[in-house]
Amino acid sequence: MSEEIATITADKVIDARGTACPGPLLEAKKGMGSIKVGQIIEIKSNDKGSRKDIAAWAGKMGHEFLGIIEAEGHDRLLVRRKK
Repeated sequence: MSEEIATITADKVIDARGTACPGPLLEAKKGMGSIKVGQIIEIKSNDKGSRKDIAAWAGKMGHEFLGIIEAEGHDRLLVRRKK
């Protein structure tokens, strides 16, 4: 994990812990619609499938997947809205 990503403050945080695939991805899609272009969402998830799913979805939709921060018991996935 780069130090740079650890210092990012998300504009919107979505807590999808406790939901299985595709729950975190659906929450990310909803959250993306509520922020402006250039802003960042953080999806908290303890579903390991989210790592691939959210990164793939972000790329397919033209958003920027910033990376994953491993936290205690969950991941923090960061995505910047690009369009």
